[in-house]
Amino acid sequence: MNKHIGSDQMLKALIFDVDGTLADTESAHLDAFNHAFAEQGLAWQWDETLYTQLLEISGGKERMLHYWKQVHPDMKDIDGSGLRDTIDHLHALKTAAYEAAVQGGAVQLRPGVLALIQQAHQQGLRLAIATTTSPVNIAVLLRNAIGADWKDLFIVIEDASTAPKKKPHPQVYVQTLARLGLPSGACLALEDSSNGLRAAVAAGIKTIITPNNFTSHHDFTGALRVLPNLEGVTVEQLHTLHGQQQN
Repeated sequence: MNKHIGSDQMLKALIFDVDGTLADTESAHLDAFNHAFAEQGLAWQWDETLYTQLLEISGGKERMLHYWKQVHPDMKDIDGSGLRDTIDHLHALKTAAYEAAVQGGAVQLRPGVLALIQQAHQQGLRLAIATTTSPVNIAVLLRNAIGADWKDLFIVIEDASTAPKKKPHPQVYVQTLARLGLPSGACLALEDSSNGLRAAVAAGIKTIITPNNFTSHHDFTGALRVLPNLEGVTVEQLHTLHGQQQN
């Protein structure tokens, strides 16, 4: 590590996105959306091509609302329920279906993620989560992948319940930095999408991208590095990368 780097620029924390970064969750989310639509009696069926496009909209409720306005611009409600109530109900159905899928083993952490988290924790780096997914989705994923004590690894968790403004708005990262008590220069974000990258960079945080099948076509200009995944990536390597200039 470069001894000339100021203490406020030395790497002290890793901040992880969840969906697509910690785990390839999007296929399970897609299946859960379609399950919710069918349970509600809607003739909506999202395929991977459409869902890839819809992922440009951050947030499950926001995604459904965007789609609704595209395909039914004049429809104000379903079954007499208000639009917002219907979206909330659909999202609850979707969340339940997603939780059941994860508990059934449908989603695994991406290669290298758990090893890096454990190594970083052992070496004293602070770990945080900055996501705009729901607390329920985070908990079911990490409880299943890490164990009941998964929260012991992360000293800060910012999510949809605490940061309602979705990425690419930097709110979730700004709040994470504030709770960590660290400057942006002392942190490294790990993301998978252009919206996540833009949010982190807007908060002044250097960012490593690990794309997935749903985000590989995104523009990652401004990323510190784009890696296929975190397999074999060590804390020492992250210290070295963090000392480099963002592209």
